[in-house]
Amino acid sequence: MDDEQGTPDATRTPGATPTPEAPPPPEAPRQDPWDTVERLHAWLDSHNRRESQEALLLRMLKLSEEVGEVAAAVIGATGQNPRKGTTHTWDDVRSELCDVIVTAMVALRTLTPDAAAVLAAHLRHVDARAKIVSPPTG
Repeated sequence: MDDEQGTPDATRTPGATPTPEAPPPPEAPRQDPWDTVERLHAWLDSHNRRESQEALLLRMLKLSEEVGEVAAAVIGATGQNPRKGTTHTWDDVRSELCDVIVTAMVALRTLTPDAAAVLAAHLRHVDARAKIVSPPTG
């Protein structure tokens, strides 16, 4: 499929390099993602039938599964498997990345009830470290 200027749509052409441009975010009321994480954590715990240590390990391993889905989506979006061709879009990749983030947030909540504070403190540390290596402005 071509765009309005007649340029081929690289997201669907096997072997072509697609452009991973993000669509504008949908307009929606903001809600605290940690509220959703808390509900997911409670829901998962209420359906858990494993010993606590095994459940903890399986929840951490879920991250690897989700990261693998990102890899599969990238391979599919770029058409890197000649047998399958282009099987995914960059929207699929974005969706899979969101699954990784949510899964990591739930995993962090599994390790601590103060997950939001732990992440905020870690982000401050990363931000401070990044500013050290950033080129000076002005």
